[in-house]
Amino acid sequence: MRRRQYLTAAGATTVAALAGCAELQTPDDNGDDTGTDDTGDDGTTTDNGEETLVVSTYSSFLDAPSIGPGELVQERFEEATGATLEWEAPDGQVDHYIQRAQDGASIDSDLYLGVTTEDLVRVDDELDEPLFASGPSVSGRDDIIEGLNFDPEDRAIPFNTGYICPVYDSTETEAPETFEELREADHADNLIAQDPGSTVGLAFMLHTVYQYGEDEYLDFWADLQEGGTTILGSWEDSYDAWLGGEAPMVISYSTDQVFAAQDGADLDQHQIRFLDDQAYANPEGMAVFEQADNPGLAEQFLEFMLTPEIQGEVAENNVVFPATETAELSEDYAELAHEPPEPVTFDYDDLVGNIDEWIDQWDREIAG
Repeated sequence: MRRRQYLTAAGATTVAALAGCAELQTPDDNGDDTGTDDTGDDGTTTDNGEETLVVSTYSSFLDAPSIGPGELVQERFEEATGATLEWEAPDGQVDHYIQRAQDGASIDSDLYLGVTTEDLVRVDDELDEPLFASGPSVSGRDDIIEGLNFDPEDRAIPFNTGYICPVYDSTETEAPETFEELREADHADNLIAQDPGSTVGLAFMLHTVYQYGEDEYLDFWADLQEGGTTILGSWEDSYDAWLGGEAPMVISYSTDQVFAAQDGADLDQHQIRFLDDQAYANPEGMAVFEQADNPGLAEQFLEFMLTPEIQGEVAENNVVFPATETAELSEDYAELAHEPPEPVTFDYDDLVGNIDEWIDQWDREIAG
């Protein structure tokens, strides 16, 4: 096995009452203004002379079934800077921009919010020219939790992280405590998992590679499959099936009780299990596009996202963990969001030259 990384769990939390979300001005609200047109050749100002920042992200950041932090971030950033923030959420996420770069098309966005280690490996494998700029110098970087920085070329700055693990209904089953117990038939039959085409499915598959090595992880999956584990294509489908009672255990996030408490659910039906006291960390980062029209304002956004208040508000609204040690979190959130004793992950160097092969092997042996 290649080198593997243990992470320092997100440190002490501080208590802060978080402000509610006010109704926001949408990016199009300036479109009917009759003021003087001050737009420059680079397209980075509105007709009021205000700067405009275009931020791309994944759709659930904007319209998640929990709360979704997109509107809150927009409001806070516009208040802090006087600029206009416009969101983009292409279906292909980072792949959309890889394809545009391969086609020689322009990148009509300033930065991407939600870049993962796997995204960077794919970017570097498929593109000869840089998609993201290196080394943005922003305050707040020193507050990032040890072990969460995942880009050796310093393009992506972490802004949150999630931990992937089994979630189970304790009124129906008692979850196994180890991977070895999970592969036993009576536990495997109780599980709904995902294929590695989804973010959660990929994280759990990588955790099994971490646990068993590249020569044996497929044996673990074969045992799950033989034992009756249901494998679906997306986290949404698997979680809905679990909520519908199709099985008492699902691979999901260790913040599940936060999500459940928002709906007043019975938390006995939303218990967390860290197999072998571990969970796979899935940090997400922010990266400025090399072709950004407004790199200066993009760096202001990076700094804004690392401030203690925004770190706490984004974590609570996105139902994840913050990336910094200074994040302001409410007491209730700290009680319901569970951190594993041993967060683990593969770093960039581990995945280069390996991740595609691991996924292809899984597809051939388990899906095929």
